[in-house]
This record gives sequence, C-alpha cells and structure tokens, in this order.
Amino acid sequence: MDSHRPTPTAALGELRGLLRRRLDTSPAVLDLHGRDESPFAPRRPDAVAFVHSTDEVAAVLRICSEHRLPVVPFGAGSSVDGHVLPTRGGLSLDLTGMDRILEVDADDLIVRVEAGVRRVALGERLGREGLLFGVDPGADATLGGMAATGASGTLALRYGSMRENVLGLTAVLADGRVIRTGAATRKSSAGYDLTRLLVGSEGTLAVITELTLKIHGIPERIAAAACSFSSLAQGVAAAVAIVGSGIPLARCEFLDAAAIRAVDARFGTHSPERPTLFFEFHGSPASVAADAAAAEAIAPLHGGDDFRWSLDQAERDRLWRARHEVLFASLATRPDCRALSTDVCVPRSRLAECVAAAESLLVGAPFPFVIIGHLGDGNFHAILLIDPEEPSEVAAAEGAAERLTEIAIGFGGTSSGERGIGLGKWALVREVGIEGVVVMRSIKRALDPLGILNPDKIFAADGGRDGPDGLRV
Repeated sequence: MDSHRPTPTAALGELRGLLRRRLDTSPAVLDLHGRDESPFAPRRPDAVAFVHSTDEVAAVLRICSEHRLPVVPFGAGSSVDGHVLPTRGGLSLDLTGMDRILEVDADDLIVRVEAGVRRVALGERLGREGLLFGVDPGADATLGGMAATGASGTLALRYGSMRENVLGLTAVLADGRVIRTGAATRKSSAGYDLTRLLVGSEGTLAVITELTLKIHGIPERIAAAACSFSSLAQGVAAAVAIVGSGIPLARCEFLDAAAIRAVDARFGTHSPERPTLFFEFHGSPASVAADAAAAEAIAPLHGGDDFRWSLDQAERDRLWRARHEVLFASLATRPDCRALSTDVCVPRSRLAECVAAAESLLVGAPFPFVIIGHLGDGNFHAILLIDPEEPSEVAAAEGAAERLTEIAIGFGGTSSGERGIGLGKWALVREVGIEGVVVMRSIKRALDPLGILNPDKIFAADGGRDGPDGLRV
C-alpha cells in the first residue's frame, strides 16, 4: 500500500449506497472504534461499517480494494496490543452484528458461529446443553477476534488455544473473494492448512466471518483451589512441580501480591495479600478429589500454605472473577493510567528464571506493576501501569518490556504467547529472524497485494526495514 493516506470520499460514497445507515461517520462512533485497551494513542477511522453477513463483508472489501481504502476488522475492542487501531484511517469493519450461533452439534462436538458471537454468550448457550467451549481469555471477546489473534487463556492447559480449537472457517480475502477452510472433522491432511494460517493472522490476510469450533462435554465434577506463597519464586516453582508431576490440571494461574490487593479493592474481598496460585480440576468425582489432594501435597514442598479448594460453583466463580478482572482492577488503582502488558511465554523449565528476571527488572521502576500468568503453559504477563502523559514513565516501561522480551527469547521463548503482535513489531525479527519475516511478508503480499487489511500490524505495511534495531520490520 502507498505510504500516503488515500482519499476515502469515493469509496465511502459507494459504501453508503450499499449499507445506508449502517455506514456511520458520527464522532462518537468513530471514537469508539478508534481505541482499544492498549497504551497506544487513539486513531479515528474515516467511517465505521456495520455488516450483517459474509456477502456484505465481501461487497465491502470489493469496494475498499478498488479504492485502496484500509480496512480494520473490529469486534469487542478488547485488544491490549493495538490490533483494532486504524493507523491509516480508512474503514473500521464492525462484525458485532454477525452474532448468530448457527449450529450446535452435540454428537460431533462442534459448534458453528458467526464471527461476532461473544465468548460469554456462547458459553451460556452451550452450558444449557451440558457443553463448553475450552478457550477462555478472560475478556468477553468475539470469537472472530479470538481466532484472529490466536487467543488462549486460563483453560489452555487442558483444552488448548484457538489454534487447536478452530476446525474450519469462512473468510473474505482483500479483493472480496470468499474462501472456506477446514472440515467438521478432528483431523485432515488435505493440502495446505489455511485454517491455521488465518488463525493468528490478526486481520492482515483476510476477514474471518464464520468459525467451526471444537466443543466439549462439561466434566462430571469441577473443583477450584487456591494456595498462597511468600514469594513469586515459590509460587512459580510449585506450579512447575505440580504440572510436571502429571496431575491433569484444567487451569493453573498465578497472581502476585499487588494483583491480589487490586482485586480485593475492586470487589471488597479479603484474600491473603500474597502471591497466589489458582487451580481448577476437571473429571470424575474420584479423579478430581485425587488430583486436588496431590496438588495440595506438593504445594507445601515449595512454601505453599493455606491450600483451599471448593466444589461450590459460586466459590469457583469468585476465584476466577479475581483472575479475569485483574487488568481492570489494576487500572483502577491508578486513575487515568494505561496498561502496557507483556505476553512472553517460555519453556516451563525456564519459567522460574524468567519470572524472577521480570521481578528484578521491574523493582524500583517509576510506575506500579503486577505480574500474573498462565504458569501451566509458561505464559505470563507483566502489567505496567503507566501515566501516558509522562514521557519518562512511557520510555521506562517500553524499555522494560523490550528487555523482558529479549530475555524470554533468549530462553527459547516467544514475545507473544496468546495475543499476537499488533503494533509491537520490534521483537518479531529477533524471534523468527529476517528470513522468517521476509517469508511472512511474501504471504501477506500474495493474499493482500494492496496492503489494505489492517495495515501496520505484525509488520509495517509499506515494506519497512528488515533489521533488529528498528520498529519497521
């Protein structure tokens, strides 16, 4: 795509003829679609298109391709990495009106949904039929957004990420062509795996409009547990030991003391204000009791105490609310701050070193922080609470995030365990190498030769520079 910003007048005129009042240019709607939960500055689109079908998405993209108008898919707006920010103006493509659950197949354990279906709504529908969807990133995100970013979450230890749970999808290419990938089967070796190419592509290769997903029966018994520790290092060591022992955990999550304090303040609860592990066990009554007992026996070997577990759903909900709400609870402790959140993931054998390095790096920083994580799969987040109007804080936070990512990559890890790259491109070339980025770019050019789909995400839309020392990779 040309580096200059195209004039949208002609394209918007055609789009208005197609969508009528569902093409919106009112300031309030533009503002809503020009920001997310990331620390990046808001960027207004030129217009917002509210689409209701795959055919409409195809028609919109044909118009935008003809006029070289940038298109940024938009779902819940819950990204913390700038995925939905329209950096070059253009069109914000709002898919939230595509919110139908098309089919629930309890025999084959699949569900078909439109991209705008939200995670909580799907969970409620499946729950009425004794079923569950196993990807739970915490935010009430849309399924299309979760697929586009390769989302994961608290249940990934047992059920996997979106990459393992999307069996097939319908997507619209940049020129308006519609493709369908995958099958309603648990395996396929037919040709290139286009499904997994598009899952995690962050809206840069195509716009996902429908998904076929794996689902599961709700386990006969579910128990949740929590255990406190005197230090981060002890909690991480306990998590690694418990997962390594072969106990089939469904979740293994960690909140540091600052995160626990923030959650207590938000909800008026009174948890021990110490680093805390949260577990969940799924299975038969006998297996759940045995697994919880085994975890309870290991935790004290690493300094854990006050191990408490419950079968009560209300108590389980309270425990997981604490985990899911930690970002907003942390933001509430410092009014008007923004969160810069890292997403590193390392092999479990290096997890304790990496978390210790993160804590050492951040102690004494000019901003508060919390550390939380999916310790069962080596993924954790340092949430840096910065004043966006204070340049020294922003610079210090960006430097710390860069250093932590370098440490994780040095341990054989990745810069992003579950959220994608978004606007944080600087680490990608260090992780996959220059030739890896070149190959990724060649795929982008093949599917989106004009560069109109979500420009400036993953790597620069204008070709950038293949170097480890620049943002434009």
